[in-house]
Formats: sequence, structure tokens, C-alpha cells
Amino acid sequence: MKPVEPIFVAELFLPLHDELLSLLRGLTADDWLKPTIAPGWIVKDIVAHLLDTDIRRLSMQGDKRFQIQPDPPIKSYRDLVDFLNRLNADWVKAAKRISPQLLIDFLAVTGTQVSDLFKSRDPFAPAPISVAWAGEEQSFNWFDIAREYTEKWHHQQQIRDAVGAADLMSRKWLFPVLDTFLRGLPHTYRHVAADDGTLIAFIVSGEAGGEWTLSRESGLWRLYAGASHEAACSVKMSQDTAWRLMTRGLSSEEAAARVTFSGNRDLGASILGMLAVMA
Repeated sequence: MKPVEPIFVAELFLPLHDELLSLLRGLTADDWLKPTIAPGWIVKDIVAHLLDTDIRRLSMQGDKRFQIQPDPPIKSYRDLVDFLNRLNADWVKAAKRISPQLLIDFLAVTGTQVSDLFKSRDPFAPAPISVAWAGEEQSFNWFDIAREYTEKWHHQQQIRDAVGAADLMSRKWLFPVLDTFLRGLPHTYRHVAADDGTLIAFIVSGEAGGEWTLSRESGLWRLYAGASHEAACSVKMSQDTAWRLMTRGLSSEEAAARVTFSGNRDLGASILGMLAVMA
């Protein structure tokens, strides 16, 4: 066990973007209409959403004079989620009038600009957007950028799933996603009571997998890299289960059937409700 370290993924955005463009340029007309595991969204809707996130990021962070004013004002996490859901729904509805080819053309421009934006940022400067699903009110740029990488990766993977394309599940692509997602463990377990010194191990199998441990210290949970043999509970799952679980790709019943607990199951069970997306 050792303290977790910052995650640096700015250099992965452009290669991941190139993979997306190559995928989209090979889709058939029928592929764009196929349903995905994102509730209510077909492939074209996810592509439109990816364009929207680029435009918002470039507009709000690249042009600091531009800000979206929430209406009504945001006073809670639920308010923030509702606000983002409205933004997403409004854009996807409007984007139905945009052709697939134009979506690709627009993404070819915005994706490169987003990559350049992230590479230009000081990773340890305060981020303009906090990682709220990890319970943070202020985040460093490296965490905000890593969170954005998980968004790009998991939405592209949803498209790949829907059209039967080759996945991007190698360690290069997926380990940074899982490592970022699991930074939300202390927040997910914040209401789980345990004596100081209690350990919960999380083991993800597969090429992109790894091991992490929550340690109860001074009444709080702290995350470490690596697993301890002295854990009161060990939680094991495949890398495929892990990313789907944390992005609403599995129901609680499906997740329970795919996650294995050793030791005190009640201590580890909160993983079944963990999300690393705003929901």
C-alpha cells in the first residue's frame, strides 16, 4: 500500500480523439441509429453529446468571458445534476437536425482544441470545475482533466458496444479511467462506519486492472494504491464490470451478480451504488 498519486492524461486526449474519428467515419447509416446503454440515447445522440462537452469546455475555459448562468441557482448536488441533465437534453434534442457528417467535421475541430487546452494547463493549479462525484468542492486541474478523459473514453466505449466495434480496453486506455473512477471511493464510503485501522480492498482483474485500499483513519476513509492481506473485506470485479458499474451501465442487481465479496460483505457493499458520473 502506498498513497495514490496524481493522474496525468493530457497526452492521451488527441490519440483517443483520433480513435473516435476513425470509428465514426466507418459507421453505416444504420449504426448511427442503434440504441446504446446510455438511457434513451442512440449512437448519434452520444456523438452529439461529445461535441457539446467540447464546445462547453472551450467556451467556458478557453473564453473566460463566457459563463452559463444556472436558472434556478444551484444550491445542492442535486441541483447541479438537474442543471447538467437539462443542458445535455437540450443539446441532444437540438442536435437531431445536425447530420452525422457535420458532427464528425465539428468534432475534428473541437477535439484538437480541447487536447491543446488541457496540455497547456498547470496540472496543480485550481481547476475551473470541481470533481463533484468525488465530493470535492475544489479540484486540481489534473483531476478535472482526468475526469474529462473518463467521459471521453466511456462514451466512446458505449458507441463501440452499440455497433460491435473493437473496444479500447487495453491498459493504455482503460487503467487511467479506472484509477480516476476509484478516487471517488472515500466519498462513496463516507457514511460507512468502521473502527480506525479497518481496511477495505478493491481488486479489479484484467489487463487494465489494479488494486486499491480504503483505510479508516481518524474517523475518515483514505485511499491507497495496492491491496492489503489484512483487509476486513475484499471487493473483486472484472475491468468490464468496473467501468460499467461506475457509469450506470449495470443495474444494482446486475452489479451484485458480478461483484465478489470476501470477508465482511456489509462493509464493502457500498460499491454497488458507486457512480463516477454526475447522476
